[in-house]
Amino acid sequence: MSVYTPAEVVEETGFSLDTLRYYEKIGLLERVGRNAAGQRRFSQEDVGWLGMVRCLRDTGMPIAKMLRFAELVRAGDHTIPDRIKLLEEHDRQVQAQIANLAERQSFIHNKISYYRSVL
Repeated sequence: MSVYTPAEVVEETGFSLDTLRYYEKIGLLERVGRNAAGQRRFSQEDVGWLGMVRCLRDTGMPIAKMLRFAELVRAGDHTIPDRIKLLEEHDRQVQAQIANLAERQSFIHNKISYYRSVL
């Protein structure tokens, strides 16, 4: 079984050490194992979970909803319908953000075209 140092996890996930500690403190990340010297050692499962958290965070999911998702995952497979519902709701929000950004980008493109036309 592979284990990762905090520095390796920071490199892999892009989260800061403070963020990793915070996520562990609030329960978004399950308690991280430690070596004999008391230093954190992350498992492959921890790193995989943090990849999911990174995706959710980068797409704007609030921490409270991520905590709810983590709770559902830990509760077992009988919560899969609830997880689907939560992720579908988030997906709709992400799609709305994409549409909004596309609209804004179109405005920017029009402004660029206008400025080029006056040169």
